[in-house]
Amino acid sequence: MDEEIVVTRRWRIPSAELSERFSHASGPGGQGVNTADSRVELTFDIARAPSVPLHLRQRLLERLSGRLVEGRITIAVAERRSQLANRRIARERLAQLLREGAAPPPPKRRPTTPTRGSKERRLAGKKRRSQLKRGRGRGGPIE
Repeated sequence: MDEEIVVTRRWRIPSAELSERFSHASGPGGQGVNTADSRVELTFDIARAPSVPLHLRQRLLERLSGRLVEGRITIAVAERRSQLANRRIARERLAQLLREGAAPPPPKRRPTTPTRGSKERRLAGKKRRSQLKRGRGRGGPIE
């Protein structure tokens, strides 16, 4: 599996910039449980990778800071019994994380004020509710 990861139309990560480690996965495995290293740890160095566009590097480092260790992001997958399937899943997750981290920030929210009609409807509802409550009780003595 030496193909590059396609993050966006213009951004691709060559497999040479990725580091993979394999180990035994926990859980059921059948006959190959003692020999198959199906768990995959995929590591990508965001801080030093030449494929990361310069204008996105700082945004990625800030947005993914909780998941980074020394500028590297690591994704561990042990969902499938096949190493190849776990490698594919890890690469898809890395691409998705990088896509989300590189997305432009949402537009800034402009504060708005409630309309006159919405204020009047709110006050009318409060008045109805208070009159309903005022009409309750007021009965005679408890017997």
